Amino acid sequence: MNNTYLTTDALAERIHYDPRTIRDCLIDSVLIEGIHYFRPFGGRKILYIWENIERDMIASCASTFSIPMADGGVCHG
Repeated sequence: MNNTYLTTDALAERIHYDPRTIRDCLIDSVLIEGIHYFRPFGGRKILYIWENIERDMIASCASTFSIPMADGGVCHG
């Protein structure tokens, strides 16, 4: 199994989010332990599994259909 493991800072850089947003908002709501991240050796450090995160980000985009409107709004289909 070839996975790319990222720290919070490396993930933040890759997805253009603030590390604090990842820790405070995405952990355990969007990023699920055992799927998107794990704690090696039962410690406090978190490593993120890039391939799983990328897969689910793309899947969530594909399932959301929206049409940009001329006035700047969005119509969700």
